[in-house]
Amino acid sequence: MAVFRSGLLVLTAPLASLAPRLAPILTSAAQLVNRTLYVHLQPGMSLEGAAQPQSSPVQATFEVLDFITNFYNGAEVHTHLDVRILLTNIRTKNAFLPFLPSPVQNLAHPPEVVLTDFQTLDGSQYNPVKQQLERYATSCYSCSPQLSSVLLNPDYGPGELPVGSLDVPLPSTTRPSSPVARSPKQPVRGYRSGAVGGTFDRLHNAHKVLLSVACILAQEQLVVGVADKDLLKSKLLPELLQPYTERVEHLSEFLVDIKPSLTYDIIPLLDPYGPAGSDPSLEFLVVSEETCRGGMAVNRFRLENDLEELALYQIQLLKDRNHKENEEDKVSSSSFRQRMLGNLLRPPYERPELPSCLYVIGLTGISGSGKSSIAQRLKGLGAFVIDSDQLGHRAYAPGGPAYQPVVEAFGTDILHKDGTINRKVLGSRVFGNKKQLKILTDIMWPIMAKLTREELDQAVAEGKHVCVIDAAMLLEAGWQNMVHEVWTVVIPETEAVRRIVERDGLSEAAAQSRLQSQMNGQQLVDQSHVVLSTLWEPHITQRQVEKAWALLQKRIHKTPSGL
Repeated sequence: MAVFRSGLLVLTAPLASLAPRLAPILTSAAQLVNRTLYVHLQPGMSLEGAAQPQSSPVQATFEVLDFITNFYNGAEVHTHLDVRILLTNIRTKNAFLPFLPSPVQNLAHPPEVVLTDFQTLDGSQYNPVKQQLERYATSCYSCSPQLSSVLLNPDYGPGELPVGSLDVPLPSTTRPSSPVARSPKQPVRGYRSGAVGGTFDRLHNAHKVLLSVACILAQEQLVVGVADKDLLKSKLLPELLQPYTERVEHLSEFLVDIKPSLTYDIIPLLDPYGPAGSDPSLEFLVVSEETCRGGMAVNRFRLENDLEELALYQIQLLKDRNHKENEEDKVSSSSFRQRMLGNLLRPPYERPELPSCLYVIGLTGISGSGKSSIAQRLKGLGAFVIDSDQLGHRAYAPGGPAYQPVVEAFGTDILHKDGTINRKVLGSRVFGNKKQLKILTDIMWPIMAKLTREELDQAVAEGKHVCVIDAAMLLEAGWQNMVHEVWTVVIPETEAVRRIVERDGLSEAAAQSRLQSQMNGQQLVDQSHVVLSTLWEPHITQRQVEKAWALLQKRIHKTPSGL
């Protein structure tokens, strides 16, 4: 069976009869398309007549909104598919412009195959019907010159509808703020201009529902606020968020694909109100169940500033069927970021100068991140661990390679009575003082690098295949040239401060000073191959480490040496 990168699914059956058939239709489509699946709604269209069918307007009703939500919800099973329901022909009851057959619409990923639920009487791949389907698809959208076509007949006999398929009401998913009860066939009102906001990290199906409803309501302009800067600080694993520009790029491509007739104003959202709180031209705001209170706060803010309230439309959250115990039960970017933990984020370094029989991991993280506990878990799985802190103790010890240079640089008042270096006193001298810290690191880092290389030789002598260098200052010291991969352990800075205070007996200010002398979590992650976190219960951390280790073993066995 041929598999295509992109496809167009033309749905011709009444929406109520499509509801129970969504799962088999999506399954059939997912077997043929492995990347982008565009969906075009044209209920009631026949492909068996002599005349070429034309695109006609579809009345936007709450049934249409519910169908779109349920379609995206059903697509959650097929994680490889980027589903995009096209909205060009869906019209609200008071559209401000007349419907005109639009010129061929360009799509970001021109379909290579067109699919349909339309059934011939005998259920066959009837050529005239397929030819009509291809002509219809190319009259509406830019398609591949070698366009193929398939009539889907999923999971039931030819020419038959599954039992109970007619007039099955779709679950209600969109609720206007008006207290008036809505009905499925009730037309949806259109507005000239409206707004929607979110983080839109790794654009997923719940985002697409929110955006699709907003695009249907808007007739001329849609303002899209994308959370940035301070609004990201409270997010889970903010270090793994896509950069603002990348989120906007994906968002823009999706919006222009689904409804190119709108003017999109995509702007950074820097406070909870954004333009929705101050723009007098806006008429509606689309929110989720989770952000509905924020929408009401926006309206209170508008009233306080003599602006009219916005019509609020609340969208139901999509349930995540595959969430784990430490993840939200809704479709969420936070869960997607959690699932990235332990995965390889970028290609490993090639290090021909390192021993060919040894694969070296540099393990780092801000102070208090829990990297030492990760190192011990990796040791339990078979890794040789080099503890840089222990090497530091060796270097600082009387007679050690760093002892005399450090005493000469910082004076004898950093010594205990027994002549050993008091590392707490030394730390208080350098943390928060860049000049003093540089004096210390200029002494220590070359010495530590030499000791680390000696330990790498010891790992080879013991027949180990994986070595982990546990070093808080791995990247600051420039030790990337000693490792194949950098693994970083992240936690929120507030949690790191709490742990440092509890573990080392320091004040919060001293803990903050220590963190400020290091790269922050974002800077570390930007140079990392694998990210882990100790934010949850120990067994969750263990599961992450085991996943990362298993994936590492697969990578190692694919290397030319095979270790």
